Amino acid sequence: MKQRFFAVFLLIYGFFGAISIYSQEIITAERYLESVSERYGGVRDYEANIIIHSGNTEMTGNVSHLVPSFLRIDFSRPADQVIVFNGEQLTVYLPEYRAVLNQVITQSRRPASSGASLATAQGLTLLRRNYVPAFVTGPDPTPLENNSKETVVKLRLTRRSISEGFREIILNIEPETKLIRRIEGRTIAEGMVQFDFTNIRINQGIPEQRFIYDSPASANLYNNFLFRDTD
Repeated sequence: MKQRFFAVFLLIYGFFGAISIYSQEIITAERYLESVSERYGGVRDYEANIIIHSGNTEMTGNVSHLVPSFLRIDFSRPADQVIVFNGEQLTVYLPEYRAVLNQVITQSRRPASSGASLATAQGLTLLRRNYVPAFVTGPDPTPLENNSKETVVKLRLTRRSISEGFREIILNIEPETKLIRRIEGRTIAEGMVQFDFTNIRINQGIPEQRFIYDSPASANLYNNFLFRDTD
């Protein structure tokens, strides 16, 4: 279970790290990725409805992000489940088990392709170094999925290094807004994780206080649930 939560965290945090991923010409996949990067460079905060598919599991909720590295997901399914990251500590509340899981995430434990460092020019350089971008079907918008009236530009990112946690990431980008509508990730174990973002709102003035999480008094606390400080 904890591996699934961490895989989900890595990709979603990677997305919001890359919320900082314009060139005036759409010529190559790399240039298109630059244009998406510049679009997100103007995003100070972000909210959206989110659906996460991981294996046979579907989770729904609302995601909030504040630059540079604050992230919170309040789930409606599973009800009352919460994931919060304040830039230093990851907290997961599992109401089914009345458990609060805490883990300090140091810079060395943040993969280059999924860390908050992607909110910088240096981070974008790392992204290009570690993944090769290519259009899935070309630069023209195509249906999000079969029989869908919604169209997106699809970019495939293939890892250069085996140290990356995902073999491949597909970004589905709204052509008019340059906002990412869907992320599909294929893990090293050939598992698939998919994120859908709808009802996106940007630069609404989200306060840092939203990312302060008070654990329920009845919950059991478990620290270092992913790895020990000495790992």
